[in-house]
Amino acid sequence: MLKRILPAIIALLMLLTGCTPEPDAAGFTVITTIFPAYDFARTIAGDNGEVRMLLSPGAEAHSYEPTPRDMIDIQNCDLFIYAGGENEAWVTDMLSSLEIDKGKVIAMLDTVTPLCEEMVEGMETHAHDHDHDHDHEHGEACGHDHHDTQGYDEHVWTSPRNAAVIARAIGDRLCALDPANASLYTARCDAYTARLNGLDADFRALVKGASRHTLVFADRFPVRYFTEEYGLDYCAAFPGCSADTEPSAATVAFLIDKVKEENIPVVFSIELSNGRLAEAVAEATGAKVLTFTSCHNLTKEEFEAGATYISLMEQNLANLQEALY
Repeated sequence: MLKRILPAIIALLMLLTGCTPEPDAAGFTVITTIFPAYDFARTIAGDNGEVRMLLSPGAEAHSYEPTPRDMIDIQNCDLFIYAGGENEAWVTDMLSSLEIDKGKVIAMLDTVTPLCEEMVEGMETHAHDHDHDHDHEHGEACGHDHHDTQGYDEHVWTSPRNAAVIARAIGDRLCALDPANASLYTARCDAYTARLNGLDADFRALVKGASRHTLVFADRFPVRYFTEEYGLDYCAAFPGCSADTEPSAATVAFLIDKVKEENIPVVFSIELSNGRLAEAVAEATGAKVLTFTSCHNLTKEEFEAGATYISLMEQNLANLQEALY
């Protein structure tokens, strides 16, 4: 639908931007599509600029479409940060239609080495409509052009090491945007990446001492970068970008058998999921249902309580402890 109405939105944007107030000269404005970029940017920017997120807390990121107001805000902001994956194809369309300086745009996917989404045993194959080869080895990066986002897993921030790289890219851009306060952004970025490195060390220590190394997601699987980072195996109902939520009987049976065969104590669902499939697998196996958040978005309550990427990942750390020991 967005592609059909984009020309009209662009025309409206051209009419409105001429009378839209510019950002306050005393600071800068950063617009992000999703929560991880929002949290990284607000941590590093501090009180020196305004950081806003387009996706409302509690909303499903995969069904988001921008409003004309969103596009006006993107046009007028000083820095725009988005995931860069297939789910945000609207951004590619918008950037190609508007005269937006590429220097004020960061695609998180472009800051790290990307990985293809992959199909694993038991996963719903009909839910995955990409054209790339599904038989690549675990951990293999896509073989096509890095800037062709088709087939790439966009959830790059789920690895704390990647998160540190992304945060550094944001910090560097803020230093260039506001050189008078560059030392502040550098100091905040250094402190923040040190915390992310500490989080990474905690996950590594946990996995190193674990008695098992397989995770079961009775849900979508948006955390491939996380499992790749720490050498974990997984089974899941759907790939990370899937809009499908109703698995076949064969997929349900496979997940139930996997949990029983390996005596797996925890079945994961992801954030903002209805959790019905995880509950069904748990009921059939006696496993416990816990949430593993990709941090793509968070609930309104979590947002209002001041949750951060690090606090959400610390919850994952605690839940992983139950799953692997």
